[in-house]
Amino acid sequence: MKAKIGIINVSDRASQGIYEDLPGKAVVATLKEYLISEWDFEYAVIPDEQHLLEKKMTEMADEKNCCLIITTGGTGPAKRDVTPEATEAICQKMMPGFGERMRMESLKYVPTAILSRQTAGIRNQTLIINLPGKPKAIRECLDAVFPAVPYCIDLIEGPYLKTDENVIRAFRPKAK
Repeated sequence: MKAKIGIINVSDRASQGIYEDLPGKAVVATLKEYLISEWDFEYAVIPDEQHLLEKKMTEMADEKNCCLIITTGGTGPAKRDVTPEATEAICQKMMPGFGERMRMESLKYVPTAILSRQTAGIRNQTLIINLPGKPKAIRECLDAVFPAVPYCIDLIEGPYLKTDENVIRAFRPKAK
């Protein structure tokens, strides 16, 4: 079964064409390095509007059958940063360990990582992860949490994601 992954860059300026969508492209490039199983992606660039983000994530999860949705941007403390609120609004379960791990990793590089509100949650059979909007931070955060992503998707009955172990090793408990 070919996995489908949703990628959403949440950015007022990128959605208006004021600047190039580098964060979304960084996610695609990273996933191409990580995954050796077959996958395809749904892609969107939308403004920092909670209702639009909720609608797009719901569509990707429920209609497009994405097993994983990765958002970039909108995780800071600014008034228009609403990505975590949108994620919490549509998920049945929140996965706070993802945000905790990403902030721990980011603190190695910048003291402002404590301002980030990255999180993750589960909507039905979809894992949704909110990443920061800077390409360098996207890679650092994905490197930190992705080893747990394939097993999480196994647990919510999604497709089996196989990684290139020379790049990143997915952790799966050994069968008894």
